[in-house]
Amino acid sequence: MSNMFCFQCEQTAGGKGCTKVGVCGKQPEVSNKQDELICALVGLARASYSKAPSKNAVELMLKGLFTTVTNVNFNTVTIEKLIDEVRKEKESAGNAQDFPIENLWSADSDIMSLRSTLLLGLKGMAAYAYHAYVLGKQNEEVNNWFFKGMYAFGEDHSIEEWLSLLMEFGMINLKCMELLDEANTSAYGTPVPAKVTTIIEKGPFIVVSGHDLLDLKQLLEQTEGKGINIYTHGEMLPAHGYPELKKYPHLKGNFGTAWQNQQKEFDNVPGAFLFTTNCLMPPKPSYMDRVFTTEVVSYPELVHIDEANGKKDFTPVIEKAMELGGWKEDKVLTGINGGTELMTGFGHGTVLGVADKVIDAVKAGAIRHFFLVGGCDGAKPGRNYYTEFVEKSPKDTVILTLACGKFRFNDLNIGEIGGLPRIMDMGQCNDAYSAIKVAVALSQAFKCSVNELPLTLVLSWYEQKAVCILLTLLALGIKNIYIGPSVPAFFSQNVLNVLVEKFNITPITTPEEDLKKILG
Repeated sequence: MSNMFCFQCEQTAGGKGCTKVGVCGKQPEVSNKQDELICALVGLARASYSKAPSKNAVELMLKGLFTTVTNVNFNTVTIEKLIDEVRKEKESAGNAQDFPIENLWSADSDIMSLRSTLLLGLKGMAAYAYHAYVLGKQNEEVNNWFFKGMYAFGEDHSIEEWLSLLMEFGMINLKCMELLDEANTSAYGTPVPAKVTTIIEKGPFIVVSGHDLLDLKQLLEQTEGKGINIYTHGEMLPAHGYPELKKYPHLKGNFGTAWQNQQKEFDNVPGAFLFTTNCLMPPKPSYMDRVFTTEVVSYPELVHIDEANGKKDFTPVIEKAMELGGWKEDKVLTGINGGTELMTGFGHGTVLGVADKVIDAVKAGAIRHFFLVGGCDGAKPGRNYYTEFVEKSPKDTVILTLACGKFRFNDLNIGEIGGLPRIMDMGQCNDAYSAIKVAVALSQAFKCSVNELPLTLVLSWYEQKAVCILLTLLALGIKNIYIGPSVPAFFSQNVLNVLVEKFNITPITTPEEDLKKILG
């Protein structure tokens, strides 16, 4: 078996790096092909950097980077095809040398740390840009920065220059998240609060996982009137808040919890599963025949739904759901804490719509503090911290949340303050933009900086989208961020020291100790 090296996710082996096989299930051959793709993308950036990149070059850059995000692509065949397409485009753009693959993970530890942080951030931003792209929304500055960033990745820089690049990237990612927010709301409306059941009704059903709302919309259209119910999974839960999606009566509820539990939760389930983005784990034989992929998601032997003329034909997924038939009686599933109802839809449109109510509650002392407890979920021990943190948070505090980390506690009923639920789900990981927008609005209302607000960010990370969000928060000057359950392996000790000193980034300890430190 060939060797590999990957340290881009939180559960990387030994907290240092996967070298034999990925903890995610990625084989060495796949990992090495993904590295080759990254090196080819640097070559494409070099060939296109001095001029405006072509439309095809932009699409390949977004797809290429997105393909290498954790839990997206486990298929050497599709990666090799993408490498060939990238190199053909590179040749037509003027040709340039790929980044030497032997240098990809070898450098001074601090330089490699900073260089890797930029690359991983670019991977996360590519996922967001791609989702906006399929909805017809682009930003030329964002597109061009992918080429600037990948070009810079292949060059030598001082530590100060790398740090400057990372801060510049953070602000570009803010524009990218704003772009995606505009793309989603213009296509599906402004999210509104929605109660979502976890009870699965009898009869045929399809579970849709990931982040791509366009795939869900097309599936809803194609299943209308066919007696098939649609359920969201993981990061697709916030779809229930969008008016143009929730209007479909057969969008029924949410199946299961976060991505890392799927091998247990999908086992022998009589329904079909569609993966639209980076939430896929290697499927078990007991349900492999009913798992389908689309977009950049790919796994050997799974049926892939391709696009043709701007549309996708989900007939194979629909037929499999009909064949399996679903459960014969309603199936009561629960969240991690036993609840059967989840809330979502508290994006910036909703929260800012009741801003006066929130501000009055703070001034009256009814709300003492806001916590943004959000980010990725994962399998490694220690993530029960986030459940306990929310359970132990005082009754005069509000929990804002986003991304799939919320499945640790989003089925808890911890009450309301002034008619508002204490847990407010702001959406997917990219909806960190909503949290930022709300924080800025509150800081303006109270005539103070964001760092002076009664607001603390308690983040869980797993993959590369968490990296780009963190860089955006740092670029905005937001300090006192608690991060866990472990420190990223790609942060060298010196780089971590800089982040602690400059931004007061704090590794989590225990819920009790951290709450005491925050609230005094």
